[in-house]
Amino acid sequence: MRTLPILLALVAAVACDQGGPASTTPAAPPNPPADAAPAAPAGQPERIAVTHVLISFKGAIRDPQVTRSKEEAEALAKELYERIKGGEDFEPIRTRFSDDRGGSAEYGMANHGVAPQGQERPRRGMVAAFGDVGFTLKVGEVGMAPYDPQKSPYGWHIIKRTK
Repeated sequence: MRTLPILLALVAAVACDQGGPASTTPAAPPNPPADAAPAAPAGQPERIAVTHVLISFKGAIRDPQVTRSKEEAEALAKELYERIKGGEDFEPIRTRFSDDRGGSAEYGMANHGVAPQGQERPRRGMVAAFGDVGFTLKVGEVGMAPYDPQKSPYGWHIIKRTK
């Protein structure tokens, strides 16, 4: 019989500590998981679509047709980028020079913290430099992601935002 007064006292104490049954104080949200994707950077779109020209070099991708040196790839990428910026049509350059033979002509991407829809890919599932450049472009603009062993390990990407 001693347990009933103790139980009643405990219930009363909990009700007082929680603001009672009529409390309107919302519970604190749970902490996000440690591996949760960061939110989309301020000022960047939630979704984009891009096309690109990959200029690679021997050993960067598994393609026996790619025989150029890293230096030759860099020079070609810079030349093509300047030609495109100078007004040359992007699509013929892409179809003639891109070393991305297995990829799509256009990639839809969802930014950090945005759920992909349809055929979109999550930004964090792409080469980092691809999204780093693509999400800063306006529709129709072109940018280049230089080769970087961590952020762009396959070579140079000349990226055009299409949507």
